[in-house]
Amino acid sequence: MGAIALRQVEKRYGFGPKANQVIHGVSAEIADGEFIVIVGPSGCGKSTLLRMVAGLEVITGGEIAIGGRVVNRLEPAERDIAMVFQNYALYPHMSVFENMAYGLKIAKLPKAEIEARVQKAAKILELGALLQRKPRELSGGQRQRVAMGRAIVRQPQVFLFDEPLSNLDAKLRAATRLEIQKLHAELGVTSLFVTHDQVEAMTLAQRMIVMNAGRIEQIGTPEQVYGQPATTFVASFIGSPPMNLMPGEVDGLSVRLGEQRLPLPAAAPRQGALTLGVRPEHATLDADGPWALQVEMLEMLGAERLVYGRLGGAAFTLRIEATLAPPKPGDTVRLRVKPEHLHWFDSRTGQRA
Repeated sequence: MGAIALRQVEKRYGFGPKANQVIHGVSAEIADGEFIVIVGPSGCGKSTLLRMVAGLEVITGGEIAIGGRVVNRLEPAERDIAMVFQNYALYPHMSVFENMAYGLKIAKLPKAEIEARVQKAAKILELGALLQRKPRELSGGQRQRVAMGRAIVRQPQVFLFDEPLSNLDAKLRAATRLEIQKLHAELGVTSLFVTHDQVEAMTLAQRMIVMNAGRIEQIGTPEQVYGQPATTFVASFIGSPPMNLMPGEVDGLSVRLGEQRLPLPAAAPRQGALTLGVRPEHATLDADGPWALQVEMLEMLGAERLVYGRLGGAAFTLRIEATLAPPKPGDTVRLRVKPEHLHWFDSRTGQRA
């Protein structure tokens, strides 16, 4: 039904040697009913890729298939998709009911069916009491729910979300994330959700596509991407605060970071130039620990503290519980890391070693 296949998809602006290529041979298979989040920094090509799936951008190379049908040359209206935009895109002079029903009226569906579809979507999104209001009478979260309702009534094969939560404040974003999760659980429609917010990606995705500079860095579940990042880019982008990445030289059971040699609890995958990665929460304070951290600054975050310092000349962030007695700037504390929490990357390519 709503499976999506991306096969060596490319996008270039312009022609000849001066053409600007922004998508470089992206390939992915998205199963029917799956919720996929495309995440990456601004300018990485994620919205462009989504717009190509929607038919709003012309594909330069490769092909896109929806439900087994190649859609490269099909108009957006022929692709059986519904899109939710960042800016809601509601008609200000129409009521909530009219905004949700407009696409169905254009499609000339019977009035009874339009009424039934809108009422069903309004019930799912708890908009029943707002159907006669105009968009100016709604909060940002309510407007975004109306935009989602307009997509739901279409009953498409695929939902496309283009950063739909970025205009909402933090509390509304969290509430709307829950709404989207409930919506997918109830409808089970294939969904592509684009965001630059890694928290949104981790909480919403069944699988994530992490993009960088028009290429896919990694595809996997949030647990896989967080626990086994494929590259230093993924390791530094997914996680808040990000993974500590420390380029060094491995020699036997130790790694040299600047002027300091750190003993390793387990052998590295190979000798030579490697980048050592450690998540801030995976290093623990231990008076007998083998690593010495020079504390520079602390940050209080309620239930936890972040300790910033230097480890062998490399910047290092440590996350500790707020109930622990905190070190002071200028202190030297000892750390211990379990072998399973060490990550190794090729210092030249950034790929996982």
